[in-house]
Amino acid sequence: MSENSNNEQTLEPLSQSPKTRLRRSPKRAVFDRQALYNIFDEAMVAHVGFVQDEQSFVIPMLVWRWENRLFIHGSNGSRMIKALCGEQSICITATLLDGMVMAKSAFHHSSNYRSAMVMGSCYVVEDKQEVEQALEVFMELIAPGRWPHLRPPTTSEIAATTVLAIDIEEASVKIRSGGPIEDEGDLEWPVWTGELQLRQKVTAAVEDQYSVGEMSDYSEAWGERWSL
Repeated sequence: MSENSNNEQTLEPLSQSPKTRLRRSPKRAVFDRQALYNIFDEAMVAHVGFVQDEQSFVIPMLVWRWENRLFIHGSNGSRMIKALCGEQSICITATLLDGMVMAKSAFHHSSNYRSAMVMGSCYVVEDKQEVEQALEVFMELIAPGRWPHLRPPTTSEIAATTVLAIDIEEASVKIRSGGPIEDEGDLEWPVWTGELQLRQKVTAAVEDQYSVGEMSDYSEAWGERWSL
């Protein structure tokens, strides 16, 4: 593609609804739409919650964002994909665990995190050209510049794949950062306190036996997480 479709721009803030309003620790609510975008862009794995035959399911899936939509894909025969093709309300959540917060007391231990939730209904991307473009966006988010070097998808591969999208309209973001919140009477207690920081990293590129040529530089997609 000629440019990254997810470039940052001036965005409307997230609005609240009865479903998305935070009742627990509301001060951690963030209404910056770009913050939500950043969470899903970094997490890549999100949990998709839905109900089928009166049974609740929450399934981890690779999820990607293209402008103001989230996308998931799967086989046409997938039970989950079939269930999501309807008009039922679903919930997609992504969480990044940034650190474990170590306090003076067990009660005040916590975690630093960034989490985002999108609710609504999925719809099938019907146009075959848009399906292929959405898959290209996904690939370029993982490995910039790789798509043009790959064997093009066949007609049967596209036909066997369902791509679903959900507009990012009803959504919320919750973020915690910083150190522990201590009781005043505990401040002099003699124990180490602080944060054990956690970060996902790209640590190795293991070549397959059928690999040909040198690996391209994909570090742009991973930023500080690229540790090769």
